[in-house]
Amino acid sequence: MCIWVLFPVKEESLEQDQEGIEEIKNFLAGVHEMEEKESLQYSYDKPKRIEVVLAAFDPNSADSIEFLQCGLPPFIAHTILQYRRAGGKFRTADDFSRVYGLSSEKFNILKPYIQISEAFRRKQDTLHFIKKVEKDTLAAYKYPEGTLVDLSEADTTELKKIPGIGSGIARMIVAYRKRLGGFYDTVQLKEVNYVDEDMLKWFKLGNTPIHRINANKAGLDKLRSHPYMNFYQAKVIIEYRRKKGKLKSLSQLSLYEEFTEKDLERLSHYLAFD
Repeated sequence: MCIWVLFPVKEESLEQDQEGIEEIKNFLAGVHEMEEKESLQYSYDKPKRIEVVLAAFDPNSADSIEFLQCGLPPFIAHTILQYRRAGGKFRTADDFSRVYGLSSEKFNILKPYIQISEAFRRKQDTLHFIKKVEKDTLAAYKYPEGTLVDLSEADTTELKKIPGIGSGIARMIVAYRKRLGGFYDTVQLKEVNYVDEDMLKWFKLGNTPIHRINANKAGLDKLRSHPYMNFYQAKVIIEYRRKKGKLKSLSQLSLYEEFTEKDLERLSHYLAFD
């Protein structure tokens, strides 16, 4: 047999419980209200999504909306506008590829749609064009038949006026003349690569003196650097000077097997014995 004992509930306790329930309800209502405000704020601030539509545009005049419609992110559109405000211009479609943050893949997609207006296209440098025409005309000019050019003085510009001689051969002729010390016969030109017999008719020899090498003072490297002398011939001269003293003429070298008669004849134009 159960006995229930009932204790009287104090009126003060019931009032406290009721107040607690009201506080919880008020708290939850506040939370819901804050969530609704945040939701409304978010939906208000969130930008509308712009549909990507590829169409022709001029990066010099397009606005930010056009850039966004091309699929460019806002920061790139902002960068382009800043560049333009600073005085920057896009002269060609390829200039657009240098925009900071623009990937090569994205540029290749947009390139067919980039149209630079006439006002922004790179103008041709008229002065440069005139100079180029003059240069090309000069390069194309050739001397008429019967003209004679001084082989001892002609520079590459004059040599190129001779039919059959271009920049490459002209440079080789000038370089070989310098190595020799000068030409004593136009036939020597045939020693230059790609110069043939027909070219010799365009040349004459002036009165320019030949630069000679002092056989009694020049070192081994100086002597052997001449086109008509090899290492062994240069060494003979050095040894002769060391053992017998100064050379007075090339005839003193004729007894050495290193020198042929042809060698001595050619060198006679280029060696001095002071």
